[in-house]
Amino acid sequence: MFSRLLPPNLYRSYLSTRLRQGPLARYLQHPFPSRGQTVEATEFLALDFETTGLDVRKDAILSAGYTLIRNGRVVLGENGHHIVRVEKTLSRESVVIHKITDDRMRHGMPLGALMDILLEKLAGRVLLVHYAPVETGFLNAASRRLYGHGLPLMIADTMAIERRRLERRHIPIEPGKLRLFNLRREYGLPRYNAHSALEDAIATAELFLAQTAHMGNRKPVPIKMVLG
Repeated sequence: MFSRLLPPNLYRSYLSTRLRQGPLARYLQHPFPSRGQTVEATEFLALDFETTGLDVRKDAILSAGYTLIRNGRVVLGENGHHIVRVEKTLSRESVVIHKITDDRMRHGMPLGALMDILLEKLAGRVLLVHYAPVETGFLNAASRRLYGHGLPLMIADTMAIERRRLERRHIPIEPGKLRLFNLRREYGLPRYNAHSALEDAIATAELFLAQTAHMGNRKPVPIKMVLG
């Protein structure tokens, strides 16, 4: 229980002494970037989940989309999008929102196969999300279910980055202001379709690059300034 309270590096070291094989053990072999390392020198995996709901105890990952930031650029050739097979019938509301039918879902991959892919993609990188509790909650739930342990992660959250910026400037945060599409508009970015895991991952990556471009007065930005 206490291990969940450890900083990511210490938790990674803690688990490394206990796991010798399997996807999680391979993930743990890769150290996190140094907090003093610059954003441009760091690789980020922008990730988004579409889920059947927001309760990690009873809901499930329905699809995952991701893209890579390397050398301060979005690497579209590293994009990925996967549908996950869920062991229940999808609600009508879910089908309308996510455009994923029961038939399409049943041809998706098992959760374990998705986690194998994500752990390989995340190894040695910073996880980039918009509103971390969703992705980290479902990642940790899946990791505990499959491997018996939560997942040590180094996280940058575009919503948290913007919240901190506004709070430093004593700017009131109006309802909805921190939503992904509203922040993209604030930074002059085009609006994408909502409820597509891949498009939301790309949208998050682009927003992050716009945010960091406004930091540091043109000086290199260390990743400690963007970490949660």
